[in-house]
Amino acid sequence: MSDRPKTLLQHAGVPSTPGRLGDAVVVLVDFQMEYVGGALRLVGVDAAVAQAAKLLRLARETGTPVFHVVHHGRAGGALFDPEGPHCAIVPDLAPAGDEAVIRKTLPNAFAGTDLADRIDATGRKDLILAGFMTHMCVAATARAALDLGYRGTVVAGATATRDLPDPLGGVVPADAVHRATLAALADRFAVVVTDAAALAS
Repeated sequence: MSDRPKTLLQHAGVPSTPGRLGDAVVVLVDFQMEYVGGALRLVGVDAAVAQAAKLLRLARETGTPVFHVVHHGRAGGALFDPEGPHCAIVPDLAPAGDEAVIRKTLPNAFAGTDLADRIDATGRKDLILAGFMTHMCVAATARAALDLGYRGTVVAGATATRDLPDPLGGVVPADAVHRATLAALADRFAVVVTDAAALAS
């Protein structure tokens, strides 16, 4: 008997195949300037934006519906001020054509928004997720997607996070937060792929 751990999905015999762009929607969560040039600059943010741009290009080439989710804080607040420059979507990922922009105020992109209605209108049940931060809004959205009956795929290379204070002392490095979050999601909530190229076929 192998001592190698298995995910709950593996124990259940669920295939670990990612969503197909031709059958899915792409949800880009909080690709905003706050994480690039604001108070919350993330570790590995430039590489994540580049990977997300590849995902976005593939989605457009395949006619996959794309939903851009943006976080809004309070006007004049320290983070995600909707009237300030850091609330804007990163230029390389700017919406085009009829791609919807959905504003949220909570980590879960479905909470208090019409994202589920918009996805349901496409008739698709597979979600391909990318965005910021891995441990916060990406994780909250992936977990909620399961509750709503969607099948999630997270593109690891198109997500990023930051160092966090450890409540037990010290600091948890961003890479550890990122990897632990992805492992937790892959246990039950989503298929995790390395990069956009994994979806190209």
